[in-house]
Amino acid sequence: MNTADLQLYLVTNRYDYPETDFLHRIETACKNGVTMVQLREKTASTRQIYDLGLAVKAITDHYQIPLIIDDRLDICLAIGAAGVHIGAEDLPVSLVRQLLGPEKIIGVSVKNLERAKLAQDQGADYLGVGAIFPTQTKANAPITSVATLKTITENIKIPVVAIGGINPENISLLKKTDIAGVAVVSAIMQASEIDKTVNALKTAVKLII
Repeated sequence: MNTADLQLYLVTNRYDYPETDFLHRIETACKNGVTMVQLREKTASTRQIYDLGLAVKAITDHYQIPLIIDDRLDICLAIGAAGVHIGAEDLPVSLVRQLLGPEKIIGVSVKNLERAKLAQDQGADYLGVGAIFPTQTKANAPITSVATLKTITENIKIPVVAIGGINPENISLLKKTDIAGVAVVSAIMQASEIDKTVNALKTAVKLII
């Protein structure tokens, strides 16, 4: 199994930022202590994601932080990213592992224990569980209770990351859930002071894991 520091996992969202601003926000987050970055692009063309992926990877490489690509195995391989993150509607985990080989990191989004066990058995390296709290990033995402999160961590051997509406103020509600870390989108990407927000998140996470 591939191991990585999942304590503070930044998942990107472009919002309406110009590319220079978008990249600057990622670099500020990396500089201040996020431990993993996932490039999530749902609407851009393949070439746009490829070009953006190279630009983001230059940043993450500089700070020695793994870069994960959401959904796109082809982009992961093309730019030499550390791995991919896939959901229930993507290719089977076992096939993704076969295509990417043993060295790449594979993360899988799950919402229940059955799916979590299947992903683990098929070769996932970590699980993303959520949305734990209401989130504007995925407005219609069903909420996964903290109790369900705890049930998953208690029955799964691979690391679990909580995602969805997480910010410095509500992280304490995840205490005693045995998560490996939290994945954050808007709390970092839309922060007015990213450096202070990342440091507040780091401090809050350390108190619960």
